[in-house]
Amino acid sequence: MKSKATTPKQYLDELPGDRKEPISKLRQQILDNLPKGVEEAMNYGMLGYVIPHSVYPDGYHCDPKLPLPFMNLASQKNFVAVYSMVIYAKKDVMDWFTSEYAKRCKYKLDMGKSCLRFKKMDDIPFDLIGELTAKVSAEEWIDIYETNVKKK
Repeated sequence: MKSKATTPKQYLDELPGDRKEPISKLRQQILDNLPKGVEEAMNYGMLGYVIPHSVYPDGYHCDPKLPLPFMNLASQKNFVAVYSMVIYAKKDVMDWFTSEYAKRCKYKLDMGKSCLRFKKMDDIPFDLIGELTAKVSAEEWIDIYETNVKKK
């Protein structure tokens, strides 16, 4: 569900009642653990955490006018989603996350390439998302991106 919100505050204000608390808690975990050089913005109609052009002037290879994506957070129709580009591009982070998730959550991980889907709001591993956010620095993400993603 792509939002037309232009600011994170507007996005949060538009959320349905049952989504406000989990999205707000996830957002706070992300903000508390955001690596230096990564900023919050609206990105693809959801809360985005991006490396701005002031840090990485090349921008995103799919559309260089956009900043380099790092992570996104969204309220979708049937779930809350965290999109982590790092999980998609760095196997050791994926392995760490899936292992930690199994230790901390009672439900099976619902995951796409970079998308973590949470259908049960009371079983979101908020602290684990914070740890995931802090796993790589902006500089390391730029290196990974240029080596593994941009050249494809």
